[in-house]
Amino acid sequence: MAEAKKSDDEPVNFTVRKGERIPRKPLGQYAEADSFAHAVSRDGFWKTAMNDVNQFGPISMMILLLIIASVTGTILLLLS
Repeated sequence: MAEAKKSDDEPVNFTVRKGERIPRKPLGQYAEADSFAHAVSRDGFWKTAMNDVNQFGPISMMILLLIIASVTGTILLLLS
């Protein structure tokens, strides 16, 4: 079985529930934020988007997608 790496270097215990074949990782840390600006200032944009540490994870992921698509489009436009 695959082992996930935690930042604390502690082994992650996967759980398999009855009737399931794929083991589940334990949930990560999650904390509510008052606003998107508060979430980004407290947790950082990257952790909010990639680790989903608060309720604004999907919004920051869409913003990250927009940034990456804009940069890719600009590069393709400059190369053509």
